[in-house]
Amino acid sequence: MVDLVDLLDCPAGSALVSSSRNRLLSAQRALAERFLEGGDAVRLLDARCRLIDDVLRELWNELALPASLALIAVGGYGRGELYPASDVDLLILLPAEPDDTLTAQLEQLVCLLWDIGLETGHSVRTIDQCLEQAAGNITVQTSMIEARLLTGNDLLFREFSSRIKSSLDGLGFFQTKRIEQEDRHQRFGETPYSLEANCKDGPGGLRDLQLILWITQAAGYGSCWQDLEGRGFITADERRLLESSEGFLRVLRTRLHLLAGRREDRLLFEYQTALAEQLGFTATATRRASELLMQQYYRTAKSVMQISTIVLQNIGAALLPAPKEAPQPINERFQNSSEFLDVVHDEVFSETPAALLEAFLILQQQEGLHGLTARTQRALWRARTLIDDDFRKQAANRASFLALFKQGRRLTQVLRRMNQFGILGRYLPGFGRIVGQMQHDLFHAYTVDQHILQVMQRLRRFTLEEFAHEYPLCSRLISDFGEPWVLYIAALFHDIAKGRGGDHSELGAIDARQFCVDHGLAPADSEFVAWLVRRHLLMSGTAQKQDISDPGVIARFAATVGDERHLVALYLLTVADIRGTSPKVWNAWKGQLLEQLFTATRRALLSSEAPPMAAGVIARRQQEARRLMRFFALPEAVHENLWQEVDTVYFLRQSAEEIAWHARALHDRRDVNKPLVKARISPLGSGVEVMVYTRDQADLFVRVVGFFSRAGYSIVDAKIHTTRSAHALDTFMLLDVSDRGSGREMISYLEHELTERLFRQSPVDVPASGRVSRQVRHFPLSPLVSIQPLVSLEADETGKLFVLTVVAADRPGLLFVIAAQLAAHRANLHTAKISTLGERVEDTFLISGSHLEESAGRVKLETELLKQLQI
Repeated sequence: MVDLVDLLDCPAGSALVSSSRNRLLSAQRALAERFLEGGDAVRLLDARCRLIDDVLRELWNELALPASLALIAVGGYGRGELYPASDVDLLILLPAEPDDTLTAQLEQLVCLLWDIGLETGHSVRTIDQCLEQAAGNITVQTSMIEARLLTGNDLLFREFSSRIKSSLDGLGFFQTKRIEQEDRHQRFGETPYSLEANCKDGPGGLRDLQLILWITQAAGYGSCWQDLEGRGFITADERRLLESSEGFLRVLRTRLHLLAGRREDRLLFEYQTALAEQLGFTATATRRASELLMQQYYRTAKSVMQISTIVLQNIGAALLPAPKEAPQPINERFQNSSEFLDVVHDEVFSETPAALLEAFLILQQQEGLHGLTARTQRALWRARTLIDDDFRKQAANRASFLALFKQGRRLTQVLRRMNQFGILGRYLPGFGRIVGQMQHDLFHAYTVDQHILQVMQRLRRFTLEEFAHEYPLCSRLISDFGEPWVLYIAALFHDIAKGRGGDHSELGAIDARQFCVDHGLAPADSEFVAWLVRRHLLMSGTAQKQDISDPGVIARFAATVGDERHLVALYLLTVADIRGTSPKVWNAWKGQLLEQLFTATRRALLSSEAPPMAAGVIARRQQEARRLMRFFALPEAVHENLWQEVDTVYFLRQSAEEIAWHARALHDRRDVNKPLVKARISPLGSGVEVMVYTRDQADLFVRVVGFFSRAGYSIVDAKIHTTRSAHALDTFMLLDVSDRGSGREMISYLEHELTERLFRQSPVDVPASGRVSRQVRHFPLSPLVSIQPLVSLEADETGKLFVLTVVAADRPGLLFVIAAQLAAHRANLHTAKISTLGERVEDTFLISGSHLEESAGRVKLETELLKQLQI
């Protein structure tokens, strides 16, 4: 036998390594070029397998390893699917335990494989060791099911294959694989609709297709789609759809590996545009090419999930037949079969198309039903095309569809099933157009259809007792609302016009009104639903961008809302909409803003008097502040010095509780020569509130922003006041960027460190630079800057005010950049509303300055800000 060390150390051995490496590189490059020209993924995967097969056999023969051994391909390589960046999984099968010499030779063989550029996953075992490891490891069992002999001892391989197959328990394998699949799906949020979906392991990806064939092989039912068709597990149409879906996913994963130059199965933003171009997708006036690609991916994944559910249910029934119990009749079309809704025969829907909606209504009504039989699912899937214009116009079908919303129970589950089967999009063509549609607005985390269903789910949770602790106010409001089904219809249409161009709220309102008229809603209900769709962004915009302590803001908002019923509905829809957008978008601070706006507006609407003017608001707040100060046993006149220093705007923008806090802090002040900084956990229950009182200075806001950013906090609200003695009295609401939990331990740090920086006039803290998110990098948002005169019902005493609005992609230090520009242009800041929506910020600042009263000064500030905000 040739000694491997001697062989590799000699010139011939070096030549072997070099020639094998060069052959692999050049051949794989040629295969990739041929694929990119023709796009045949199956041909590439097969050719790459044959290439690696040949190289491995040559090395095996060249090294003259013992004839008693067998070299076996396992896993994806054994299956014959070797993607461009996939590992080469090998099993070196031994007839017995190796001695020291053979062990050293095998170790050197593995090193040689790496030297020639093969990334291998390898194991060296006897048959008994393989069986022992497979017995407790489903992954090992799976890889060995697809074992393929490359070279070596054929008899040993046959014995291995026979013993592996005979050791498999088809039912146990099926049950374990289903659990494994459920766990895998949970890791991906049980949805294929991630904006950067995983085309291999994600729900509806290649792994779901492979899982079916692994199970059928373990159960002895076959190894390909034709075998499943032959056994009746799938129909010919389903086989063709599975094959086409598999083909699309193979092409996508192959191109993704080649683009990334490594093993990458996520459809990351940086690859989506190039993939779309390679696959021939062309941008439209309203849709990027990458969005069209991803929409096809989502629809493919949805089809895979749908058919795989049917197939696995059929296989499970074959492996573990249900007890022979006679189905319980429900009506002439449906029956209860082992607690699953079943059609009485396969042609129910073709004979009675209206049953397509009736099936879902029965699911809502029958508590004992846990789902649909595979036969019913297949029948629904095949019959979805029966829903056409004539079907939609029939009064009975319209009544059935509307009844789903009025029934309420299991509504979200039913709508998700209808969407999965393609029935919801067939009945509502507008919904069908947004299935799988991406939203590159930097804050939505789901496709449009999934976002809508998430919003529906949030609304439904408000009605359920078990979730009352999550949304106490929402739960209380919806229980008194009377007819929550109108809210569900508004939710269904609120974003249905996304991607059409134009204002989706207005276009959606037109669709919603037409739906309501077609389905026989009363005129008042029709207008109510259309109004909610048109105004669904109003409340979040008002709460997050305007000063809701201003009576004028409340009065205008109340006038737009009109009455309490519209207010309650808009509040419920707004909370559900934000909660259903992305986990990053909602926080307790936004919840508090919305609740404050709701409470103040409700009070204004229920008051029989005219909206309160400034004097009345100020008097009430001062009275409440005095009461709170007496509660802390403060002297009766403790507030007088402060109140003489501030103007009426201070009392309009601060709550009574904040006014009392400021007076108490200034009363306890120890050193009048040093700035005063006081911090506390917000009385509203979220975040840290910081008060700063110091001699006014031009760069104060820049200093404070820089310090808070360095400390790991983001400013979500700022109220800026300058007293008559030229002192700044500013209040900041902070949220912990890193979510460190309670901020109590940081209060002393914030107070001491910020005081010292302001007192010593330390250099401004420049926020640490950070990386811009990939979503922002690849789908940049053009910044918008606008400066408009303030329109208010109340006269201000601080001179002419302007509203600066900034919309931009979020990035580290963004607020610092804005603050620096305001300081550079001598703009006085009065309030700041900082609204972060995922990766998008929409900030509003109330500013003043004599040079801003001229348009040239405003244009200059806008221009400089735009230049600084470009990424």
